[in-house]
Amino acid sequence: MNRYPLWKYLLLLCVITIGVIYALPNLYPEDPAVQISGVRSGIQTDAGVMTRVETLLEQNGITYFGIEQDGQSGLVRFSSREDQEKARVFIQNELGIDKYVAALNMAATTPDWLRNLGAKPMSKGLDLAGGVHFLLEVNTSELLSSELESVTNGIRRGIPRERLYDVRVAQTDRGVEITAPDEERFNKAYDLAREEAPNMDFTTEEGEGAYVIRGTLKDAFVREKERYAMQQNLTTLRNRVNEIGVSEPLVQTQGRNRIVVQLPGIQDPARAKKILGKTANLEFRLAADSNSLNSQKQSFNWRNPDYQQERGPKELLKEAFVTGDHVTNAQPSTDPETSLPQVNITLDSAGGKKMHESTWTEVGRSMGIILVEYDSISKNIYNEAGQVIDTKIEQVRRPRLISFATIQDALGKSFRITGLNQSEAAELSLLIRAGALAAPMTFVEERTIGPSLGAENIKLGVTSVKLGLALVLVFMLVFYKVFGIFANIALAVNLIVLVALMSILGATLTLPGIAGIVLTVGMAVDANVLIFSRIKEELKAGAPPQKAINDGYDNAYSTIMDANLTTLIVAVILFAIGTGPVKGFAVTLAFGICTSMFTAIMGTRALANLTFGGRKLKKLWI
Repeated sequence: MNRYPLWKYLLLLCVITIGVIYALPNLYPEDPAVQISGVRSGIQTDAGVMTRVETLLEQNGITYFGIEQDGQSGLVRFSSREDQEKARVFIQNELGIDKYVAALNMAATTPDWLRNLGAKPMSKGLDLAGGVHFLLEVNTSELLSSELESVTNGIRRGIPRERLYDVRVAQTDRGVEITAPDEERFNKAYDLAREEAPNMDFTTEEGEGAYVIRGTLKDAFVREKERYAMQQNLTTLRNRVNEIGVSEPLVQTQGRNRIVVQLPGIQDPARAKKILGKTANLEFRLAADSNSLNSQKQSFNWRNPDYQQERGPKELLKEAFVTGDHVTNAQPSTDPETSLPQVNITLDSAGGKKMHESTWTEVGRSMGIILVEYDSISKNIYNEAGQVIDTKIEQVRRPRLISFATIQDALGKSFRITGLNQSEAAELSLLIRAGALAAPMTFVEERTIGPSLGAENIKLGVTSVKLGLALVLVFMLVFYKVFGIFANIALAVNLIVLVALMSILGATLTLPGIAGIVLTVGMAVDANVLIFSRIKEELKAGAPPQKAINDGYDNAYSTIMDANLTTLIVAVILFAIGTGPVKGFAVTLAFGICTSMFTAIMGTRALANLTFGGRKLKKLWI
């Protein structure tokens, strides 16, 4: 009686070994570091840049102990957070805010042998590890301006179709203005405007020798566009955060036109800012010919300066016949013939139809692909004495020609874009795949949550776990003696396995999560209290010690299962409908229930069987 088969002991030993290995990385503290990345993907942080940084730090007497560089970004490690902050300011000023971003970071110190096994520390939430906080403002005026331009172009195309000669169409700040020379053409122009622009309110005015129609976007339509822009940008930002790979991010609206993004424990905040805030969209335009009016032409330089020197700027029509809104998929690849990077584009059915209709009659004509980006640029504001008093963030529209080729045949839903380097192709495909922003955004606030608050939270949280653990250990020893030792050993194993499980699954530890661990400590011994109390009752009823141990575990099992199962259901519900701190609490609570069931029942029974199994016992100390 009270003997385990060998496989159960081996299973326990295997679980404990895995738990220790994958919990170990959490004992290695992270180093304060500065991450250096280019503002755009084309700007690489090469060995020359890191040499400049190394020289700069030595000249200013800032102590560092490690420099890493992988071509795309660089990392400098420091022994103190004071040196880290000072170095960031010096590096940013030296490299320039228009080319590089120097961001605070925490670099892992996990040994190579653990990393080779896939072991890594737990991800920490913003309240523990710090991270990046962004407040973005959605520029809906740009969206409305594009809508007005589309409406104006539609009316202009209808003027020659309806033979409305001498009728002028002009775009205004709030709408469109149509001027007709006589009443007959005025009436036809009015009907045309209402047909082409159903979302506008029109007013008419008769002047000296002219009839004027003024149209403005309806208030309800403007509100709907703003709501759509906010919802689309929110969805796109969440997709982009998922592409970056951030654990437990927070992306939510604030007010009418602002979005809050929090990225806890982000390893590359410069890249996150670059991808989150960039409005990248594609425009497909035909090349301007000799019959095109100057007002319809626009000159573009190549994205790659080398191409610009070889081929020079190109003139394209201002109006795009297909945009990136019709793109359903974008994947980077390599041209098998030239071994150059490319992006494979797939359009939706409407986009494929437009592409076919626009190119099948233009075979032999050139077509350009424009990448439109909006970059946030910081500009210093100076007082009369030349001192910096504030920093203003402006958005700059950067349309760049990335492909220009002759149409050999009618295009359809699938084609490819060339003329990019490897990193640009990867970034462009990521942005398009995650979704286009309906309206450009400006970084109103960017805050790096310092690790000082996180360190204090971790200190207090660890203290609470230690205090709770110590009290539980003493209680179990006093009341249950030898069996209390079993429970304490199982409790220690439970914490190790819990930490390892969270590390393996990539769960994020937050301050409420630490509260869940404290609760788990109490719940873990709760099962043992039920078992040990039941053993005491069996002994009082006159059962032999071996039978009392066996019946105590068997009879308490169903009660423990029911109690823990109901708590697990609550934890799952909290995780499903909760956000932020509630989810952090639910994660540790759910994991803690699973690990405590394993260690409290199987672990303590294994210890009891090893100690008392197969022995003749006259008395049991419990």
